[in-house]
Amino acid sequence: MTAQRLSTANFLSWWRPDSSLGRARRNLLVCLLVLTCGAWALTLYYAHDMGAPVGAAMSGSMSADGMAGMDSMAGMAMGGMSAAGWSFSGAVVFVAIWTVMMAAMMLPAAAPMIMIFASAQARRGQAALVPTWIFTGGYLLVWLAAGVIVYVTVEVVTDTASHLGAIERGAWAPLALGIILIMAGVYQFTPIKRVCLRHCRSPFAFVAMHWRDGRLGAVQMGVLHGIFCLGCCWALFAVLVAAGAMSLAWMLALTLVVFAEKVLPLAQITSYAIGVALVILGVAVSVAAV
Repeated sequence: MTAQRLSTANFLSWWRPDSSLGRARRNLLVCLLVLTCGAWALTLYYAHDMGAPVGAAMSGSMSADGMAGMDSMAGMAMGGMSAAGWSFSGAVVFVAIWTVMMAAMMLPAAAPMIMIFASAQARRGQAALVPTWIFTGGYLLVWLAAGVIVYVTVEVVTDTASHLGAIERGAWAPLALGIILIMAGVYQFTPIKRVCLRHCRSPFAFVAMHWRDGRLGAVQMGVLHGIFCLGCCWALFAVLVAAGAMSLAWMLALTLVVFAEKVLPLAQITSYAIGVALVILGVAVSVAAV
């Protein structure tokens, strides 16, 4: 109990607005806000430039009148994919856009962990700014790696869809979306979801259990936190990819869902409520598709 009180006191001293550390905290918050706003601005630009959301499932749900346009864009999912299909340049652009989009959506929920990491650096008498950004970079590195997996998945699904007729595409796409929604809803009730969510919602415990010194340690901690975050949210982003990877409505909705799960009170109840809503929505979409 004494150690806990001391830790809390040290942390609160770092947050005092009249201290040099308090000013560092404000600067870090401003930087995170600017980074998040910049990521959203780039995401909005690419979404507007695309003109329409395209995802792994919804790429097959266009009407027959739009098939000629879709065929000419075979292999595209996020505006950065090469129209010729598999390509290194297309993969690089896709993953870059995906990482920016993840920064826009995930940094608001990750901000408490980032701030706690910075405070822990300060309590140890170490410079906090550089290690904190290294920690953030390690966190985003996990989402970059996830973008590679998404690129491969979307290309495979899009290649498969390109061999189907217009009627078949229109039939399987909403059904696939419904199934993914149901799977994402069921995942909300699994033990691995609870474990990952608990780590994401407990920045003090995460720092205490997984602390590593130095810049390499900051990378390792950032990657580890990113893995827990990915384990918590991957099913939700599978819905995003299926529904339309650059659909602003889905992006905003999932950003709010992730933030509510990780930051707001009653996390487990919120997570279960989201799961129930996803299952109901998935059943409705699947029934409508049959």
